[in-house]
Amino acid sequence: MDRSVVTSTVRTLWDDDIVPSLSQLVAVPAISPAFDPDWEEHGELAAAIEHVRTWITSRELPDVTLEVVQLAGRTPLLVVDVPAFGNSGDDTVLLYGHLDKQPPVGGWSEGLGPWTPVLRDGRLYGRGAADDGYSGYAAIAAIEAVRAAGGSHSRCVVLLETGEESGSPDLPAYLEHLSSQLGQVSLVVCLDSGGSDYDRMWLTTSLRGLVQVTATVRVLEGGLHSGMASGIVPSSFRIARVLLDRLENASTGEVLVPEMHVEIPAHRLAEVREAVEAAPGALWGAVPRVGDLQPVSSDEVELALNSGWRPTLSVTGAEGLPLPDDAGNVLRPFTTLVLSFRLPPTADAAAALEAVKQRLTTDVPYGATVELSRVEFADGWNAPELAPWLSATLDEAGKEIFGSPWRTVSLGGSIPFMGLLHEAYPEAQFLVTGAVGPDSNCHVPDEWLHVAHATRVTEAVALVLDAQSRQN
Repeated sequence: MDRSVVTSTVRTLWDDDIVPSLSQLVAVPAISPAFDPDWEEHGELAAAIEHVRTWITSRELPDVTLEVVQLAGRTPLLVVDVPAFGNSGDDTVLLYGHLDKQPPVGGWSEGLGPWTPVLRDGRLYGRGAADDGYSGYAAIAAIEAVRAAGGSHSRCVVLLETGEESGSPDLPAYLEHLSSQLGQVSLVVCLDSGGSDYDRMWLTTSLRGLVQVTATVRVLEGGLHSGMASGIVPSSFRIARVLLDRLENASTGEVLVPEMHVEIPAHRLAEVREAVEAAPGALWGAVPRVGDLQPVSSDEVELALNSGWRPTLSVTGAEGLPLPDDAGNVLRPFTTLVLSFRLPPTADAAAALEAVKQRLTTDVPYGATVELSRVEFADGWNAPELAPWLSATLDEAGKEIFGSPWRTVSLGGSIPFMGLLHEAYPEAQFLVTGAVGPDSNCHVPDEWLHVAHATRVTEAVALVLDAQSRQN
């Protein structure tokens, strides 16, 4: 395969075709269903799929089949089936991305907005540009580049869902529905990730699991005058603090639930050390901190392990606490806290959840009532070891495309699709990568895509597709 043709094809596609179309996609407010209960009536998810479907159709790839699949009551899915090129194998490469977006949120910088695409200094601003609207474009561009350069690729299926930001609740049903159509998946390429800088290719080798519980401590049927009731009626907030102390060491942040801890594999520890050495300061440098705030640890390796392989607890929501201007002298009847745990990739999320329930509801101080609601849990994912051909190809991409060796990250978030696919295709290789960097602002104001980095990632995927086809 002619490497120079790969480069020229990908870069021309990004400059002339992808950036203009992706900009139009940014303008579509395709908010994920969890944040838009009336998503079907609004039609924006369908509009996003139609926009990308139209663009792919315009590429005129021979014998490509495009199908919008929508099971009853579920979000739509775009499936693009590209026949093998220069390859007689019967396996499938699955390239994954998503078209749904996080809600817009406020606080965007002047001149920017969630649905206002702005290209400035090589950055494409707007909701869904980096997370993850570019993925379908990159997948198709990589396939086109392989063909233009005289390479080969196995049958490729590009799968773009519209529920990822809601936890991919519909994907199990779709995987079952499409199982015979997908066939023998030997390689999964996920473009919904990123890394610690824009100087190299980053592979996500593990994803944390999660446990989330909304806990309400209830002590009264209604509020009472605090001057009369305090000292007689126990504070629901104080009881909540006692219960939290069963879950977390308030001084150190260490999670005290044994079921949430695992032994960190030696090769993952080595990868973390290499990653920190490659991008020193990246983890803390992108944090928009206030004043003289210090990190949890001064050791960057410890910070990386904390965010990738150790459990953490964040209180992400509360109810029963009035705003300061509305707070009277009232002993409140209840306190509700949303407890969000991130789990190590190999932890048993179901067992962890049961341990949390036990600690929150057993021997509650003063016999207070504890109600648990909005319970959610999901296992993490630990990638299989890279095959020699894939490792060698990534070495080549690092040298020829990025000018720096590839490194790995243990991502603190979750991509439910990876665990589902790994379970369905345990023998497949996984390339989980992407164009998101530490300051790409995914999920928050001023989200942006590093266009040049996305272009390089696309080139690297083209190399991987060609190398994979030669393994047959």
